[in-house]
Amino acid sequence: MTETHVEWRDWGPDAFAEAAETDRPVLLALTATWCDGCHEMDAKTYGEPRIAANINESFVPIRVDVDRWPRVRERYNMGGFPSTVFLTPGGELLTGAGYLGPDGMRQVLESVRDRWTEDGDAAGRVPRALAGDLPPSGEVTEAIEEHLAGQLDVQFDAEHAGWGDDAKFPLPRTIEFALKRERSQALRTLDAISTNLRDDVAGGFFRYAGTRDWNDVHHEKPIDANAALTRAFANAYLHTGDAAYEEIAHEAVGFLTDDLWTGIGVGGSIGPGEGRAYYARDADGRAERTAPRRDHTVLAGGNALAADALLTYAAYTDDDHAREYAERILGTLERELVDASTGEVTRYLTEEPGGETDVLEDLARVIAVFTRAQGVLGEGIDVAQTVADRAIETLFVDGSFLDGPREGAGLLDHPFRPLDTNVEVATALLDLGIATGTDRYVDVAHETAAAFAGATDRYGVQLASYGSLTARLCHGTPAVFVGTEPGTDLHRAAWRVADHGKVVVVNAHREEVPTPIAPDAGTAIVVVSADHSDPVETPDELLNAVSAMR
Repeated sequence: MTETHVEWRDWGPDAFAEAAETDRPVLLALTATWCDGCHEMDAKTYGEPRIAANINESFVPIRVDVDRWPRVRERYNMGGFPSTVFLTPGGELLTGAGYLGPDGMRQVLESVRDRWTEDGDAAGRVPRALAGDLPPSGEVTEAIEEHLAGQLDVQFDAEHAGWGDDAKFPLPRTIEFALKRERSQALRTLDAISTNLRDDVAGGFFRYAGTRDWNDVHHEKPIDANAALTRAFANAYLHTGDAAYEEIAHEAVGFLTDDLWTGIGVGGSIGPGEGRAYYARDADGRAERTAPRRDHTVLAGGNALAADALLTYAAYTDDDHAREYAERILGTLERELVDASTGEVTRYLTEEPGGETDVLEDLARVIAVFTRAQGVLGEGIDVAQTVADRAIETLFVDGSFLDGPREGAGLLDHPFRPLDTNVEVATALLDLGIATGTDRYVDVAHETAAAFAGATDRYGVQLASYGSLTARLCHGTPAVFVGTEPGTDLHRAAWRVADHGKVVVVNAHREEVPTPIAPDAGTAIVVVSADHSDPVETPDELLNAVSAMR
């Protein structure tokens, strides 16, 4: 970030202890490398000497990178970044805002200082989401999927594509839900993303468009959005066979493994730079301007998601480049960020591993990618099980998952149960349970889904992945257990079954690979819930068996 005159502290107990000892409130600045407004606020507001002196004298200033500290982000986000948040020494919320220019900051500093002098700790509050109340539970039924499928129609923008009538976010998981239910909506939205949010010079996807018609593009390119969209375009190719979607996915693979590649993994983001003034130019024109900032942080969850997308694309296309880079990411995760003996996952890697451990988002994505690795590469299920066991033992409390350990500075010791991340981990556990025949994983996935079922009528298309999960729990998931090495015709045919929710396990004939059914070498067996096919030996027989089981 830009140098300022503010004496920033790192997030942690020492900063809050200092605030308590000196009887000063905390000023928390939530920032991101890709956030242009954060850099502007550094230069114009925090760079103003008198404002900095005021902050240093009357507050304990803490700066947090929201990509490295997602649990801090979720507790204190004021609706976007930068977020400027004022806290008690105990971490409770006093007030907050987004971007503040110099005049706005002066007013807020004075107001908070006066309020602190008058009321002290009594002025703080704990947000309702952190109060510890359990979500409204219910029965997992087909009605959940039906409601969310209905929301696709209710919220679809028939004129411009995408969902909603305001800013347009890509919503890759909603697209994947729609691919099996409202395919024309999914494909129209992917086409709009390709036209408006894809960088057709350097590759990659921009974060979102600020208007309903996909204009006012915000040009940052974060890893999560790019990985998830790579997989969504690959899945569109699986369902349609349309080479245009395969070509876009191929281009996106190139972006992840080139522009965002750090040498050991995929970096966190590329910033917006000069925005349209830069991105509207061709390659030669861009070379004449200042290149956007790059964040080389290797985030565990983001890299697991990227490897998942690369493996998905490789499975559908036999692309060696995507497979090779997925293997390199998996190697970095195993060596640097995942403890193979305990399942502990560390948040990020720069020169050294750092940040929080056992963030639910990271655990979910690591479980998912190593389960997929077993299906594509023939190994990885042991890592997935070790991490899954840790997630359940440490974070599964009262029927759903906390977003991380109940410990840490500020309000990190308060329980928080985000629905979207609970769906992500439950989906990963369901895949793992099907792949290994482990009832415990399936039961926890079902219990997690049920924990949120009492509020289904409140959910919109942004939570469509919940509909995908509950549909699979109600109707079953096709699983193909392949008794061959990776790369055989039978293995390739299993991945080309037109259902992106399926589970594939290769090397299932080996004793060391835990599966509910072990096919003989050279054969495959299709399983849906308690039913299974006879062994098949050819790709045509496999496709016929899948059709018969549906």
